[in-house]
Amino acid sequence: MTNRYIYRNLISMKNYSYSIVLGLLLSTFSVLGQTDPKIYDIIEAVSADRIENTVKNLVGFGTRHTLSDTLSNTRGIGAARRYIKGKFDSISSECGDCLEVFYQHNFFPKGTNERIVKDVDIVNVVAIKRGTKNPNHFIIMSGDIDSRVSDPTDYTSTSPGANDNASGMAGTIEAARVLSQYEFDNSIIFVGLSGEEQGLFGGQGLAAYAKDKGWNIIGILNNDMIGNITGVDGYTSNKDFRIFSEPVPVTESERARRARRFYGGEVDGHSRQLARYVHRLTTTYMPDMNPMMIYRLDRFGRGGHHRPFNDAGFAGIRIMEAHENYTQQHQDIRTENGINYGDTFEHVNFPYAAKLTAVNAITLASLAWAPLAPEKVGIGGIVEANARLNWSEVAEASHYKVHWRPTTAAQWESSRAIHNATEHTLKGVVIDNFFFGVSAVSKDGHESLVVFPNEIIR
Repeated sequence: MTNRYIYRNLISMKNYSYSIVLGLLLSTFSVLGQTDPKIYDIIEAVSADRIENTVKNLVGFGTRHTLSDTLSNTRGIGAARRYIKGKFDSISSECGDCLEVFYQHNFFPKGTNERIVKDVDIVNVVAIKRGTKNPNHFIIMSGDIDSRVSDPTDYTSTSPGANDNASGMAGTIEAARVLSQYEFDNSIIFVGLSGEEQGLFGGQGLAAYAKDKGWNIIGILNNDMIGNITGVDGYTSNKDFRIFSEPVPVTESERARRARRFYGGEVDGHSRQLARYVHRLTTTYMPDMNPMMIYRLDRFGRGGHHRPFNDAGFAGIRIMEAHENYTQQHQDIRTENGINYGDTFEHVNFPYAAKLTAVNAITLASLAWAPLAPEKVGIGGIVEANARLNWSEVAEASHYKVHWRPTTAAQWESSRAIHNATEHTLKGVVIDNFFFGVSAVSKDGHESLVVFPNEIIR
């Protein structure tokens, strides 16, 4: 039973006594907590048909290999990126030029690695929805433009890349269409990244661009393959999806590493907090879905376009299908031993891709409506019966939440709302037995990422 279903049914109870309705309302609010009806509108607005149409058009360019034709209007990555920019431009036109749309260029010479066999301009397509209060703070959703066949240097053969990764690119465009109808406090970036199959070069270029521009990146949601529901093992599910995240930033200081030995936090970096955020939103607003937290940067021995952002110190995660079919990834189109190889259009499940697009869209919206996270969180309570926390003030916050969980728990299990204060003592909660964090909350209930303590209170 969804929250919206409960509200609608409560409103329709005209024949029930006031006391019964009031009791139901109170019990409902105590169970649900604060939710925002706009989030349900965003979920309902995502269109599987639009995603299908976009994937069909991207597949129609024959190949989107990073080194493929850039001059043709019908084949190659040049035609594909012009199509994507055209989609963003059209969305912007329909919302009164609400998006800043541009190409972001990154030149890589022949021999950069073994897959760059000629000079190439790796071009990302960027669309920015500027925030009204914090325009220089960004939450990013990305999909990959490029595709490949078995040989990563073969840039002429047909390479449809329907699921890998026209699905993620189509989802990003659809999320831009849906969210263009709203105003946000923080900025949102929708981007098509190129050069993924050649070495994650598009993400590397955009992360460097963000550093150069002084962008404050809240996090990136990398969508790489969001359309397959039947795995190579034959298991089928249209509800499961995976959230990959690194445990702590690779750029953290030696001081932070030393502190973690004594105070914990091995799984509490900002990327892991972003993953928990997606998990919590999904289970709250889309309870029919099954988000799977994967405690790993990416799939075993493989990579995705969130990694260059992680390398630069930004929070970033990978959102993708749970059940992969390797016969449809990085394969020449062929039939062998009765198996049809190739990443072709008919293998993509568009209602499922729409669900994962909605997961992204509500995460983008909630973080873009949320206050910024506290910069500093202090904790104390050594040899005490209580845990003491304080944190830096956030101007836009309506209030704050103090979170805690057992040290072996995957998710934050307990929280307490704190109003008109930037400190709180959890009486009877022994600091040794739990991990803690603090988030800032808007008046509509949208939370920032949880911040793990980064200072010790003596």
